[in-house]
Amino acid sequence: MGEMSLSDFKGRWLVFFSHPADFTPVCTSEFVALTKASERFAALGCALLGLSVDSLYAHLAWVRAIRDLFGVLIPFPIVEDPSMAVGRAYGMIDDDATDSAAVRAAYFIDPTGVVRAMTWYPMNVGRSVEEMLRLLAALQRTQAQDVLAPEGWQPGQGLLLPPLQSQADQLDTPDWFYRLRPDR
Repeated sequence: MGEMSLSDFKGRWLVFFSHPADFTPVCTSEFVALTKASERFAALGCALLGLSVDSLYAHLAWVRAIRDLFGVLIPFPIVEDPSMAVGRAYGMIDDDATDSAAVRAAYFIDPTGVVRAMTWYPMNVGRSVEEMLRLLAALQRTQAQDVLAPEGWQPGQGLLLPPLQSQADQLDTPDWFYRLRPDR
């Protein structure tokens, strides 16, 4: 999809994620799932950007194989990183690694370029696209409003208010540390 840099994504959310290698079973399952969910990410104002140490030609062949096998065309760019420079710079590949086996790292970057969350999975366990979408929605909601997302929060569910800080407020409000309000 051409040359690009992370600054090209400023002004919108970005999920920048690595995968260990093209033509691997778990990576293929993730790319198919991310493609099928790409419109849901776009609806949240979020772009997707993949990275692997494979070459441009390997990416092109893999994208074609995914299209032919699963009937989906990968709609997001995949960065080629055969020197492992980008993967190492972002901690996706250990500096001491003797091969290119990356963990499944994902960085959730806000519109100003700040990393708001990171997830890491081992090579043999695929990420949950549903969890990626949930985390993105929670990050967006808590950044836009003075609220906290409780465990397992889903859009439309209640959000937590920050705890009251004064002793007087705490004494008069028994639930001062756990106050829910509707999602808006």
